[in-house]
Order: sequence, then C-alpha cells, then structure tokens
Amino acid sequence: MAAPLTERLSGRRPRVSSSRSLVLLAPSTTAVPRRFRNVCDDSDRYQHLFRSMQELRGAVYLEEGAIGKDQLIQGRHHQACDSGSWHLLVLDQKGEVCGCARYREYLHDINFETLSVSRSAIANCSTWGDVFRSAVNNELALSRRLALPYVELGGWALLEEVRGTTEALRMALATYGLSQLLGGGVGISTATQRNGSASILRRVGGQSLQHREQELPSYHDPSYGCAMEVLRFYSWAPNARYADWTSDVKSDLCNICVFTNGIEDSRWNFRQSIVPGENWCDTTTVQHFNSRSSFVS
Repeated sequence: MAAPLTERLSGRRPRVSSSRSLVLLAPSTTAVPRRFRNVCDDSDRYQHLFRSMQELRGAVYLEEGAIGKDQLIQGRHHQACDSGSWHLLVLDQKGEVCGCARYREYLHDINFETLSVSRSAIANCSTWGDVFRSAVNNELALSRRLALPYVELGGWALLEEVRGTTEALRMALATYGLSQLLGGGVGISTATQRNGSASILRRVGGQSLQHREQELPSYHDPSYGCAMEVLRFYSWAPNARYADWTSDVKSDLCNICVFTNGIEDSRWNFRQSIVPGENWCDTTTVQHFNSRSSFVS
C-alpha cells in the first residue's frame, strides 16, 4: 500500500503519472496572454470539457454528501461563477476529466457582496460574520493597493483514484503557476477538511484568513455537511519548499492546450500586453504592471 501523501512530500519533486495531462479552459479568446503557446479556439471541445467538468463536480460532491441530487441539473453541478472563469482540468489517458479547479478574477472595485464567499456559512454566522467580512475587505484593499485582481479559487474536485496521489499537489501548485502567468493576484478559497483539500492547500502556501492578527477558525458548513476553512493566497508567495516544483509546473502550463470558447471580450485586451515579472517564487514584493488597470467581473 502506498504511503500517505503527507509522508511522500518530504524532500523529492512529485512524480506525476504521465498518463494524465493538464488543460486550461479560458474565459474568452481575448483573455489568453502570449505566454501560452498552445491556444485552441475550439468552442465545441471547450463546451464538451466544460460540461464534463461540471459533471465531475456533480458526481464527486454528490458522493461526498456535499450536495443533494436536487442541486444537479442533468447531472451537472452549475455555479454562476463558472462562466467567465479559468478552469484547470486534469485529463486521464482517455482524455476524460478526472480533476478540476476554478480560478475567478474580479475587478478592483468588487465588493464583498459580489463574492461567492459572502454566501458561505461563516459569512452569515452571528459570531464570526462581521469579523469575516472585515477580514475579506482588508484583502480586497490589499489587492487594490497592489493593482492586482482579487481571485476566488474553488470548484475543486478529483476522482477517488486520483486523490491521495501527487496529482492533488500538482493541481494546487499549478494554481499558483497560473496566477503568476496571468500577472498575479490576491486570492481566497474555502476548502474542506474532510477530503484533505485544506491541508494540501496549506502545505503549498495557503494561510488562514486573519483579522487584527487573529486567525479565523474553521467552521461547519451545513450545505456541504462538513468542516471548512477559509484560506488566503498570494501569487508571489507559494511555500518556498516547493519553489522549484512551482517553477516546473508554471513552465509546463505555458505549453499545455488552452481551449477558448470562441467568444471575444474587449475587457480582456489588457492581457495581450502583460510581460511576466521576475521569478515570483523568490520575490517578497509585488511586481506592478501599468497595463493591469482593470479586470473583468
């Protein structure tokens, strides 16, 4: 029997099965920076993968008891933020989706109520709700000061045979790599303790959301029926322990297939002029880009 994932990540680079590959779904044909070398304007393939991603989430969440059948539409787990988001997918050797994660950017003037986390259980908690709102607003203020988008990470799902392997780690590191390739961001995510998502995200650089140096606690989410954590992420600050791995995954992302939906959106035009900064894994300050004056809501 293979050793637990936490015991296999001590000192070696993860060895991920070559039978699996990563692909990206872009929110618009005009959203893709020039650093991505393999862009496919194939709306049919995009829609197939998009549907498969939602079907995977539906099957996994239903199996875990996180949702009920009545929350699925033809077997698919729909969320409003799926449209207009980047989606990182893991494909098996047959080209079928076996893992997914969502990366959603927002405009600088986004407010708390527009974010998905504003509808989380902790946001509506009589004890922690106001503290949570204040903590998120502080993170929003940070993104504005740094001229970086605010990002919500979510939609995590892996088939059972992929969980507990280094694929989960690769997906988490790829999220950092994607953020760096897009120019950076200040991020937030809710993660479950039940399937180890929270521990993996903490391992690669996720930190507890804080308010006045006080960490917000984990909480029980009745919608998902499990304990959850809210974690914050800074694109320039992955765990230094995995700096080389993050760099490798980031380099790989430049060459994977990026599928677009055939939709052009002029609000994404700033992407074409982004020039990647220094080695983000080694920096402690944020590189500013004059071209990043607005982001798509």
